[in-house]
Amino acid sequence: MAETFKHLLHPKFLHMTLFGFSAGIPYFLIFSSLSLWLDQVGIEKSAITYFSWAALGYSFKFLWSPLVDRLPIPLLTAKMGQRRSWLILIQILVITAICWMGMTDPSQGHNALTRMALAVTLLGFSAATQDILVDAWRIEASNEKDITMLSSVYIVGYRIGMVTSGAGALFIADYLGTSMDNYQYSAWQTSYLIMACCMLVGLVTTLIIKEPKKPDTLAYQTSDYLAVLMIFIIAVATLIFCYQNTVDFFQSVQVNASELFMNQALGSVLATGGQLLLAITTAAFIAAMVAKTPMVNQHMIKEVYWTPIADLFKRHRKHMWLFIGIICTYKISDIVMGVTANLFYQEMGFTLGEIAGIAKSFGLAMTISGGLLGGFLVLRYGIMNMMILGAIVSAGSNLLFMVMAYTGKSLLFLTFMISADNLAQGLAGAVFVGFLSLLVNRQFTAVQYAMFSSVMTLFPKILGGYSGGMVEQMGFANFYLMTAVIGIPVLLMLIYARKVNAFNFNQPTKTEN
Repeated sequence: MAETFKHLLHPKFLHMTLFGFSAGIPYFLIFSSLSLWLDQVGIEKSAITYFSWAALGYSFKFLWSPLVDRLPIPLLTAKMGQRRSWLILIQILVITAICWMGMTDPSQGHNALTRMALAVTLLGFSAATQDILVDAWRIEASNEKDITMLSSVYIVGYRIGMVTSGAGALFIADYLGTSMDNYQYSAWQTSYLIMACCMLVGLVTTLIIKEPKKPDTLAYQTSDYLAVLMIFIIAVATLIFCYQNTVDFFQSVQVNASELFMNQALGSVLATGGQLLLAITTAAFIAAMVAKTPMVNQHMIKEVYWTPIADLFKRHRKHMWLFIGIICTYKISDIVMGVTANLFYQEMGFTLGEIAGIAKSFGLAMTISGGLLGGFLVLRYGIMNMMILGAIVSAGSNLLFMVMAYTGKSLLFLTFMISADNLAQGLAGAVFVGFLSLLVNRQFTAVQYAMFSSVMTLFPKILGGYSGGMVEQMGFANFYLMTAVIGIPVLLMLIYARKVNAFNFNQPTKTEN
C-alpha cells in the first residue's frame, strides 16, 4: 500500500488529473447547464433534450481519430510533437465554442437557437477530439501496473470539471439573478465565458507535459490524410443536408405515427429516429463512394481503419457479443438519466443555488471518493468484480430519483441522492475507463480507444435525446424506474463474462497493507 501511494506522487498523475478537468468542462455545458438555460427561456423539454445530440461527436470520434493520431499540424507538430500540437489547437477550438454559446441569447427566436445549435455542435466535436488526445496520452504514459489508477485520477479530474461546469456555472448564473421567473441572459453569458476561462487549465497543462514516446511515425503523405479528412467533411455535410431537407416529410410521419399508435411520444421517437437513421445511412453511402475514388489511398484506408478493427475481432472473436454488448450498454443508465436530472431538480422546486451548492460540496466529495475508491478496489478485487459492482450502483442510484418524484422536495434527501449518485458514477466511471484501457492494443492506441469510447456512448446518447419526450409521456417517477431497469442486461453480461473469463484479465493478487 505504501508503494502505491509513493507511486501516485509521479507528476503524470497530476497532469492526468488536470487533463481530466479540462475534458470534463464541456460535458455539462452541452447537457445539464444548457438544459436549465433553455428551460428558463421557455423551450419545450422534448426540444431541449434534442440538444444532447450535439454530443454525438463523442460517439463518432473514431472516424477522425486516425487523422488526429497521424496527421501533423504545420509548424506546431515539428516544435511540440503530435499529441501536444493537436491538444493546443483543439483546446483553442473548445474555448471558441464555449464563448460562441455565451454570446448567443436563445430567447431571440429561431435564428438564435440555430446559432446555439451550431455552437454546441462545434463544442461537441472539439471536446470529443480533445478526449481522443487525452485518452491516447493517458494510455501511452501508463504501464500495466498503474493504468487503472491513472484512469481513476483522470475520472476524478473529469468529475471536478463536470461539477465546475455544472454546479459552478449554476452558482454564477444564480448569483447574477437569473431564474425561471426572471430570465437574465447576461447571467448565463457571464457564466459561460467564465467556463471558457477554466479551459486555460488544459492549455497550461499541455505546455508543461512532455510528448509521450510513440512506437510508430507518419506512414503516409499529408495529402493522403487530407483526402480522408475531405471524406469526413463530405459525409457531415451530406448528413446535415439530408436531415434538414427531410423535416417536412418526417413531420407528417410523426403525425401519422402518433395517430396510429395513439402515443405522441412514440410517434416523435419513430419519426426523429427514422430521420436521423436516413441521414446517417445516406452520409455513409456517399462517404463510401468517395472513398473508392482514385484520389484516396486505398491501402491507407485499409491499414488505418480496418486493421485496428480486425485486431479487435482477432483478439476477442470468441466472446465478441459480450465485448460489444458490455461496451454499448455499460453507461446506458447513467447517460439516459443524466440528460434530465437538472430539469427534474428544477421541476421539484429547487433553486439553481440549492442544486449547485449540494452538487459542489457533497457531490464533488463523493465523486472524488468514488473515483479513487474504484481504482483501489480494482487493485484488490480485480477489474471484472468491480465492473459488476459499478453496474449495480450506477443503475441502482437512479431509483433514488424515483423516490424523490413520489415524496416531493427535500433538501436533506437531495443531498443524500446527489451524494449517492456521484459516488456511484465516480466508481463506475473509473472502473470502466480502466477496463477499456486494458482492452487497447498499444499499436493502435488512439484509434481503438476512440472506437471504444464512441461505441459506449452512441446508443445511450441517441436514447437520451428522447428522454424529454419520455418524461412528458411517462412522468419522472416511471422514467427513472425505466432507467434503472435498462441497466439489468449489462449486469447479466458482466456476470457471465467473469464466469468464463471472457477477456483474459489477470486475477487479483492479495497485497500487504
